[in-house]
Amino acid sequence: MNSSSASVTVVVEYRDPFTSAVTKNVIVVAISISINYINVGLIQTFHRHQIFYSNPRYILFAHLMINDMIQLMLTVLLFIISYSLHKIEVSACCTLILVTLFTTENTPLNLACMVMECYIAVCFPLHHAQICTVKRTRMLIGLIWMTSMFSVLPDLFITLATESLDFFDSEVFCLRETVFRNPLLIQKRDITNIVYLVLVWLIIFFTYFRILFTAKTASKDAKKARNTILIHGFQVLLCMAIYADPLLLKVLVQRFPNNIADCLFACYILFQILPRFLNPIIYGVRDKTFRKYLKTYLLCRSGQ
Repeated sequence: MNSSSASVTVVVEYRDPFTSAVTKNVIVVAISISINYINVGLIQTFHRHQIFYSNPRYILFAHLMINDMIQLMLTVLLFIISYSLHKIEVSACCTLILVTLFTTENTPLNLACMVMECYIAVCFPLHHAQICTVKRTRMLIGLIWMTSMFSVLPDLFITLATESLDFFDSEVFCLRETVFRNPLLIQKRDITNIVYLVLVWLIIFFTYFRILFTAKTASKDAKKARNTILIHGFQVLLCMAIYADPLLLKVLVQRFPNNIADCLFACYILFQILPRFLNPIIYGVRDKTFRKYLKTYLLCRSGQ
């Protein structure tokens, strides 16, 4: 049994006690509502001021927030379903998993685009306005979604070609491995994850060192951009860590066989919740311009 199938078997067969299940669901729902409340405030701030929706950097940021909201809502929904219904029809599960995978793979690509925008702003300031336009940014967002779909949709097509129609009417514990269970898809997933990881990190390393050299002789903006790249790298590391989830889960199950449910919950918080919690804090608080307008928005809300 490989690590992926071992992890699936553990997840499907193990059930939490009722009290523990309720506690974990309350914690997850409370955290997700808090994160999405912050995201809604950030997105409303973005839409209220032209300085943001006419700036490619903030457009990419707003897309990241919306993408994170969708991803978080779907993963929380799947989390609740795993406890309340345990199993659902394959057709419904397939839809939820596909959209979740789209948004999950969008995040590192969106961060890589934000890194490139920062690089152009610092290293090519005179050409930034011509290269990074609103129209091109919207096209880039479309390209991000197309890339994610191109990566994920083959799973659906291969499953449709290899599985019987009865399979889509059956009920399964809703995981990627239980819906897209062809062994070739496991290999494809691993290869795709490696390609994503290498591509995104190459972009981060290239832009960081180019900005690093620029920062030695340039203004404080270049040095701030260098720190921003490091933060992007940390975010990408958290987002890409989800690809190591099956392996980490196997190790944790072997080391803590009496605490399987807690291991699963810890992996979920670490890989699904934590990256979405940090994104709005990093951009909403660290960016001076956005922080200024966000404070105004919050003061207006509290005064109503």
